[in-house]
Amino acid sequence: MQKNYPRREFIKKSALAGAGVTIGAMGLSAKSYAAIPGANERLNLAVIGIHGQGQTHINNWCSLKSSRNIRVKTLCDADEQWFDSRAKIVVDKTGEKPLTEWDMRKVFDDKEIDAVSIAMPNHWHALGAIWACQAGKHVYVEKPASHDVWEGRKMIEAARKYNRRMQVGFQNRSISNVMEAMKFLHNGGIGDVFMARGLCIKPRDSFGIAKDSAPPATLHYDRWLGPATYRPYNEKKGHYNWHWFWDTGNGDTGNQGPHQFDIARWGLNKNEHPVSVYSHGGVYGIDPKECAQETPNTQTSIFKYEDGKMLEFETRGRYSNAESSLDIRIGNMFYGTEGYLELNGSTWKAFRRREEKPFAGSQKSADVKKPVDPLTPPGGTEHYANFIDAIRSDHNNDLHCDINEGFFSSSLPLLANISYRLSRELKFMGGSRDNEKFVNDAEADAMLTRVYRPPYVVPNEV
Repeated sequence: MQKNYPRREFIKKSALAGAGVTIGAMGLSAKSYAAIPGANERLNLAVIGIHGQGQTHINNWCSLKSSRNIRVKTLCDADEQWFDSRAKIVVDKTGEKPLTEWDMRKVFDDKEIDAVSIAMPNHWHALGAIWACQAGKHVYVEKPASHDVWEGRKMIEAARKYNRRMQVGFQNRSISNVMEAMKFLHNGGIGDVFMARGLCIKPRDSFGIAKDSAPPATLHYDRWLGPATYRPYNEKKGHYNWHWFWDTGNGDTGNQGPHQFDIARWGLNKNEHPVSVYSHGGVYGIDPKECAQETPNTQTSIFKYEDGKMLEFETRGRYSNAESSLDIRIGNMFYGTEGYLELNGSTWKAFRRREEKPFAGSQKSADVKKPVDPLTPPGGTEHYANFIDAIRSDHNNDLHCDINEGFFSSSLPLLANISYRLSRELKFMGGSRDNEKFVNDAEADAMLTRVYRPPYVVPNEV
């Protein structure tokens, strides 16, 4: 990939670069924001992968048009069938018609594009992000950050080498109540937190089975398949269903799960890999003759850190009760020496020892009026806005989920899936980037990366 750098390095020249703070934290009005040197320079974005979660990306970026002075210039997808409907969203929301392109390399070659928003299938995240950095683009990338552990490390190397901001889509990092709960835990609110638990209770029915066939005329199948091992096109292994096949996805433990893995690790305050992992489960309640799913729909994973602290994760893809007093299905619990905390979405409650009523939580402060960022529209755009603010400030530390954070959280479900596939407990060495291997286990080490299909290869040297 040719190394092109963005048009006009206005970001480094802005007043915010010197201040080292984010726009939202400054509490500026849209008029005041526009007066900042550099802020008047519009930021051009491209969304790569516009089906499914990509549509969410489009809506959020369009909502930030005025408050963050951005433009969705290009929509890119290997399947052209989405072009008209997604372009209409941009036109309706911003009044501007975006370009459409199926070849992401042409997007990277466009010197007017400052940043890309990646919502492609998991197996494309790393290579797409690395190519973008090499072309001088900043990157917002969906979770999990990468499809395997090794290529996640390469994403960090690329972001640092080319000095690009790279934000991972763990949106909870930008939700005020979640941030408040994490601060409460880190400040000893329930004593020493020794265990975190994450839940992904998301019942899913069989998606059926089909014979291999010719791909639709709108789909550039070789490009869609990208780094994955070649396989004939099959409609049941394509759009969205790619999540349930190892070459392209990571199951629900690596789909919905990464959000709650991130919160669990965040609450434990662990900026490191675990030293052991054991994961087991299977596909239950679905006839394998009627569904080709490879990944488990029910999975239990247990991690231990060097100091003995634990992280448990439960994936349930069939019928199930919720857990805790908050009826958590997608959420977290934390256990400390003086009590426990429940977190469901942005609602949290903390209980002291055996007491039945919470003594702290988001509901306790519901009547307190908190400062509102006048530049951030409602509707979950805070994490996207933070990415733009960090581009303008030119500081990785302003990102709520820099690629380094996203990498450690994404690695947890990836390690769990290796243990599941090998049907045994694994010992892991994660002290440094040169030590991200299993203990005397070549079979497990081989699963930290993949055999890439040329020319879609993540290079050793980015």
